[in-house]
Amino acid sequence: MRRLVIILLSIIVSGVFLWLALRNVDINRVLDGIRQADGGWILLSALFISLGLWARAYRWYGLLDFKAPLIQTGHILNLGFLLNLLPLRVGEVARSLLITRAGVPVVTAATSVVLERMLDTLLVVIMLVVTIPRLPNVPAAITGPTNAFGIAVIAAFIVMVFFARFPAIGHKAVALAERLLPFLKRLGLSRLFDHALDGLKPLTHLRSAIHAIVWTLISWAFSIITVYAIVRAMNMLDTNQVPLDSTQIILLTIMGLSLAALSIAVPVSVAGLGPFQAALLAAGQAVGANADQSLSLGFLFHGMNIFGYAFWGIIGFVALGVALSDIFGSKPPATAPEKS
Repeated sequence: MRRLVIILLSIIVSGVFLWLALRNVDINRVLDGIRQADGGWILLSALFISLGLWARAYRWYGLLDFKAPLIQTGHILNLGFLLNLLPLRVGEVARSLLITRAGVPVVTAATSVVLERMLDTLLVVIMLVVTIPRLPNVPAAITGPTNAFGIAVIAAFIVMVFFARFPAIGHKAVALAERLLPFLKRLGLSRLFDHALDGLKPLTHLRSAIHAIVWTLISWAFSIITVYAIVRAMNMLDTNQVPLDSTQIILLTIMGLSLAALSIAVPVSVAGLGPFQAALLAAGQAVGANADQSLSLGFLFHGMNIFGYAFWGIIGFVALGVALSDIFGSKPPATAPEKS
């Protein structure tokens, strides 16, 4: 029954977002925009989608303390990205379970995924903070708070890394907060704080921190090139049917990628369909792009992502020799206690 509810809710969420995105556009023009896309740029985007996946695999390889074979790590991550197309992003759970078969402790597997999400979210926030003030016709009332929010997020992340390095200080800070604001105890703040600190522990070691940060930047650079290639493939116009200039293309690339990344965080949808397109439409309108072409960009970018995830995910299934029942029907192996 619960599974049926999730499926129905996912269909409803995707349907609502698709309706919101498509209600004021000409669907025939949207389809024409996809058909007229330049094939050379599309092939380039496919290449960089693949490079991005394997760059993320190498990042995860380091976050797992290089304990699992790189190729196996890559196949498991790619399989996880494919399964993330299902509701509730079950791919994150799947790869955390599968990597334990390579001898990685379950705690290491789980915290590595948490850290990935933290780093990715931090970078998305930074990209939005850099991009939003540079959009055309942005009121000054938005620019100031946006910059302040970005600085606050970065500062909070640095403080959390400090607490992960010195957890006793962090726990004292939480205890003080709970004394001053007793309602925080009902929110389980201490438990959430501990989970966050566990996820950030790799950043308290120089080698792990450098590896995670460098490969996060590399993987997102590949993603930026992917979106840039698709934008160029579309030969996009603005609302006056004038080709976008280089500044608009770069802004659309970064804004589109950032909003798309936030959209796929919606836990219930049909493979991200709907929220993804609405995100790209919003990005296009923010830079003054043609609405029909912005939606064409959303469908094309989404389709290329799904194709890349399916291609490498199926290869991962075959290479690992697993089935869905193997993934979700088994428990992670027990790990021996570490010697002191």
